[in-house]
Amino acid sequence: MRNGEDFRAHVHWCWWWPLRDARGDSRLITPLRGFDFSVVQSLAVHPKGLDFPRSKEVGCQASRQESQAEILGFFQLLLLAGSETTSNLLSNAIISLCENAGAFASLRQSPQTLIPSTIEEVLRYRSPVQWMFRLSREAVELSGQTIPARAVVLAMIGSANRDPRQFANPEQFDLSRDPNPHIAFGHGAHFCLGSALARLEGRTAMEEFLRSTDRVELASELPWTPNPGLHVHGPTSLPIRFTHEI
Repeated sequence: MRNGEDFRAHVHWCWWWPLRDARGDSRLITPLRGFDFSVVQSLAVHPKGLDFPRSKEVGCQASRQESQAEILGFFQLLLLAGSETTSNLLSNAIISLCENAGAFASLRQSPQTLIPSTIEEVLRYRSPVQWMFRLSREAVELSGQTIPARAVVLAMIGSANRDPRQFANPEQFDLSRDPNPHIAFGHGAHFCLGSALARLEGRTAMEEFLRSTDRVELASELPWTPNPGLHVHGPTSLPIRFTHEI
């Protein structure tokens, strides 16, 4: 990967390649698969210095033709889960702080107390992942409706995180919300393996942002353009204005 723009473009195609491949658009999917697999194969040759669990074993596995689809899927999962969701979390935090009067000033006054709860509130209020597909294992009745076995279910995480039965004033961005039982990281067996890392990255980035910023605002009154992936929530870009008094 040559630079940040290459990386962003690659992540963009990762969101869309299953749909395009289903339509038979091999011009888009074939280079993407080739790129990903070449990266995974390199683990077998240069395993040192890579923050990748069992990199050599994974790289060797990639040399077997029948494992390419699984290795590619796992690599893309790491790529998306480790970059796109976290970048959207940080962008959504800035949007929430800018759009809610007094929020940024309050956070600056009590950073040690409010940074952890602010990250949790952003995860609830602007969940980076808005929905997930699930497959029902057996027939179940839910809210008067029967979901048959083996049915594809669209679980709306963003909607659940604003359920008034679970959250007081769910449409309000509350830096000190407690308790905050959001499901931005999923639930049960599907709970996000990277949740601790995501929280750490969010807190670290917010601490650094507060150290270098005294005031912040969105640089445009025009609506920001959302990411193209339907199940992810965040801007493609976010121009801001900020000041730092030395």
